[in-house]
Amino acid sequence: MDKKKRRAAVIFGAAAAVFLAGALCTGGGAEHESIQEVMRDAVLHESARVSLFGLKDVNPGLISAFTVSAVMILFAAVVRVFVIPKFQYKPGKFQMLLEQAVGLFDGLAKANSPHRNKFLGAYVFTAGAYIFIGTLFELFGLQAVTTHGTSIALPAPLSDINGAIALGVLSYCVILSGGIAGNGLKGVGATLKDFSLPISMSFRMFGALLSGALVTELVYYYIHLSFVLPVIVGVLFTLLHALIQAYVLTMLTALFYGEVSEPSHEEPKHNKKKANQAASAAHS
Repeated sequence: MDKKKRRAAVIFGAAAAVFLAGALCTGGGAEHESIQEVMRDAVLHESARVSLFGLKDVNPGLISAFTVSAVMILFAAVVRVFVIPKFQYKPGKFQMLLEQAVGLFDGLAKANSPHRNKFLGAYVFTAGAYIFIGTLFELFGLQAVTTHGTSIALPAPLSDINGAIALGVLSYCVILSGGIAGNGLKGVGATLKDFSLPISMSFRMFGALLSGALVTELVYYYIHLSFVLPVIVGVLFTLLHALIQAYVLTMLTALFYGEVSEPSHEEPKHNKKKANQAASAAHS
């Protein structure tokens, strides 16, 4: 074992030395775009647009959203039809993994919304899975052809501001539905008080995912840093953002849903009358 470890360390050190020498000897390179243009294209996708079935030119994030949604729906259908009917009392590895994931979000819903949590548990599971899988999607590097004929790697769906806003507004609508189901018009009023909630959730998620993309673009831009380091930076930022943003959005949704759906308990009239009489006696 010691010889194998020593040999692996030597190979790793030699590979690192080769990459370092390549980075130092390559030179600065000749970039065709300034760093400002690279950053702007990563955010706005003005020059890197993709044709949607020849009907309209769209941001590549929309193609990513369609792809991730189709994969998740297909996977869910296959699991429901072929896997779940074969579940056993003594679970296997995949059954245990699936039960742990469902139990995690179901427990999150019950802890934050003890009164109404069945629909909430299903939603936070779906939203968390979409954020996590959609964020990891960019690691696969699937290619698309832009309208200018160049190739581009499909980004995470939520790195597009439109996708982040759509998910934030959808979560707010779910919170609003919980307020209506729990307290009627009072629930609507309690939910509308936090009118900035969908904006804050959307931009928090978009900013976190975009920061990782911009850091990776910045590392790739300078050729001295474009050996090995972008892979480490990209993977670490993607994994961290996938976990953190899935947890943050589902936690906020469950928390606000529980607050607005909690039934308001009014005291009976005779109790209120007794309380008023007691207060009058105390003042006199």
